[in-house]
Amino acid sequence: MKRVDIDPITRLEGHGKISIFINDDGSVENAYLQIPELRGFEKFVEGLPVEEIPRIMPRICGVCPAAHHMAAGKAVDNVFRVEIPLVAKKLREMYYMAHYIHSHAAHFYALAAPDFVLGPQAPKAERNVLGLINKVGLKLGREVLRQRGISQEIQIMIGGRATHPVWNIPGGVTRALSDENAEKVKSLAAEQVGFAELSLKLFNDLVLSNSDYLELIMGDIFEQVTNYMGLVDDDNKVNFYHGKVRVTDINGEELFKYSEPEYLDYIAEHVEPWSYLKFPYIKDRGWKGFVEGEGTPLFQANPLPRLNAADGMATPKAQEEYEKMFETVGGKPCHKLMVNHWARLIEMLYAAERMQELINDPEITDPNVRVIPSTTPREGVGIVEAPRGTLTHHYWTDENGIVTKANLIVGTTNNNASINMAVKKAAQNLIKPGGEVTEGLLNMVEMAFRLYDPCFSCATHSLPGKMPLTVEIRDLDGEILNEVSR
Repeated sequence: MKRVDIDPITRLEGHGKISIFINDDGSVENAYLQIPELRGFEKFVEGLPVEEIPRIMPRICGVCPAAHHMAAGKAVDNVFRVEIPLVAKKLREMYYMAHYIHSHAAHFYALAAPDFVLGPQAPKAERNVLGLINKVGLKLGREVLRQRGISQEIQIMIGGRATHPVWNIPGGVTRALSDENAEKVKSLAAEQVGFAELSLKLFNDLVLSNSDYLELIMGDIFEQVTNYMGLVDDDNKVNFYHGKVRVTDINGEELFKYSEPEYLDYIAEHVEPWSYLKFPYIKDRGWKGFVEGEGTPLFQANPLPRLNAADGMATPKAQEEYEKMFETVGGKPCHKLMVNHWARLIEMLYAAERMQELINDPEITDPNVRVIPSTTPREGVGIVEAPRGTLTHHYWTDENGIVTKANLIVGTTNNNASINMAVKKAAQNLIKPGGEVTEGLLNMVEMAFRLYDPCFSCATHSLPGKMPLTVEIRDLDGEILNEVSR
């Protein structure tokens, strides 16, 4: 048996590698996604005042700080048992919609699109964001950067910062939206709707109209049959900021729906010694390993699963695209993993439409954006839909409001088992006995994790035993001269 490593894997947030084990006959025996990093935020926050946590948790990641800020803010509100003003909820959600557009655009254009626009077998030196701009033109490249800048500008006008925000506090937010900034956001939100529509048209023209890409999307290489998770409103429509978590089975039937404090009644986490990421699963089904199909305890929780788990979108244009997508792929639930890229753009359109709805709310500039908490702290849970999946923050405190324990289940963690299975299936389908293991084939294996838009620095929360340490000494040619391990 020989081993092929993809190290490091590319176009992702964080660090990781894929190890593929190939039998003597050339078939793939197994493949593992390994994340050689650890973030210890659950331990960092112990001993700190709970009201400081929404300012600390965004530092987990510079790509999705708003997601952790929102989940932490909701959890701390629940610690103090305080119901924040309605305008504060609307402002938080509007800020978050701008973040969604910024994040989804980054993944589609910079991380995923090079595989489709340039092709998965394109030369490695060209298969990147610069190659993408060269192919589609500077005009579109400038527009993508401009629109991502607009998303950041909107977040700054609403909450003061786009990256590592400090805006959420117990009982609400630190500042209201001024009339002047509200007028600016109105025009910018309309632009963001147009940008989302442009992105969907680009996907239709460059991907759906290409028979080779469509065959790749609808083929068996990137397919996985599991359960699906997503946050929904009272009408079971997709919502990113508030609602209940809904889980549907492989046939699209609802298994259960839970509110924030109930998550531990439904979800458990498994630990493997070879990963710093845990493996969530449906608690009452028990851990059965990395299996798909009827009865599996595993679920996915990212754009396509969110749309699978919901009954529709809550905004009109996104609903039209939702219906078009499921009609094109043969109905729901859809188990074709590559459809995540399409679902991500539909979510971007929903976020833009929802932001437009919120900014046109006549009460959005109400100055009463905070209620002062008056109860003794205890424990609280906050759940939002991070761009990469359902995100849960849970804090426990003593009678003085000092954090005694914290638990985080982030979007990429929810998808961890599915990502590993997708990588293995892709490797087994692509690497065949007698065939050459080319760089292009290995990139297609990478596409199996890339479609999840994983954020590994957010997700690493398991420490199985002592932390390993390997020091390699290499010469100028990269050859290992000596290696010391702990």
